Amino acid sequence: MTVPLARPTLRVCLDDVPDEPAVDTAVARVLLERVEAGELPATLRLSRPSRVVAFSARDTRTPGVDAAVRAATNRGFASVSRLAGGRPAVFTPATVAFSLAEPATTPSAAIEARFARMAGALTAALRALGTDARIGEVPGEYCPGAWSVNIAGTHKVAGIGQRVLRRSAHTGGVVVVGDARAIRDVLTDVYAAMHLGWSPDTAGAVDDVVHVGFTAVRDAIVAAFADDHDLEAWTLDQATLARARRRAAEHHLADAAPRTPQD
Repeated sequence: MTVPLARPTLRVCLDDVPDEPAVDTAVARVLLERVEAGELPATLRLSRPSRVVAFSARDTRTPGVDAAVRAATNRGFASVSRLAGGRPAVFTPATVAFSLAEPATTPSAAIEARFARMAGALTAALRALGTDARIGEVPGEYCPGAWSVNIAGTHKVAGIGQRVLRRSAHTGGVVVVGDARAIRDVLTDVYAAMHLGWSPDTAGAVDDVVHVGFTAVRDAIVAAFADDHDLEAWTLDQATLARARRRAAEHHLADAAPRTPQD
């Protein structure tokens, strides 16, 4: 008699932190730190973010970043520094932010495997909703990466980045469900300020292809992970939220409240 292999358990958190972009970003950092310390098991968070332009550490050292932050503010977007690398990416309430923090004995040895697993889950989720989702970089896309997810090879709809610590890893990013025009508009201004080249027509959204909303995409991602994991629902606890609020200032890139959007 064949004994089935045990499936890994994955905590899934669907909590949002509305209207507090820097706190929301800090939550991902705190979850990673708590996994690193052995306080939490592998945890996947899928949330609805605010209107945010997320800059990497590399971006914050790039000439023109101050002008880029002002450009984001002028479009009604807050600016934050994020955990992963890459180039500026955009979040809105019509996007699904994802963050998977997990223990890893040698995190640097499995970077490609983690990219492949996340990209595979996102692609499976979007295909289940009726799209021709594919893995791979679209020439000219914003925040380019080999593990981006696109529709039909023409429009990027998801980006993935990683951050590793000594005993843990974070794999996170964004799936663009809607708001493609607003995202193109703010990225056009931000990338111009930083003198970064890209092709705005490569930025798309899932609802350009199929009529679905945030909840449908989020739930499809959960279902994709359920194929290989035993899922356990979890809610952000006070320890995580309190620590995230203390760390939020480290992720602020602009203090001014966003002005009325121009899009």
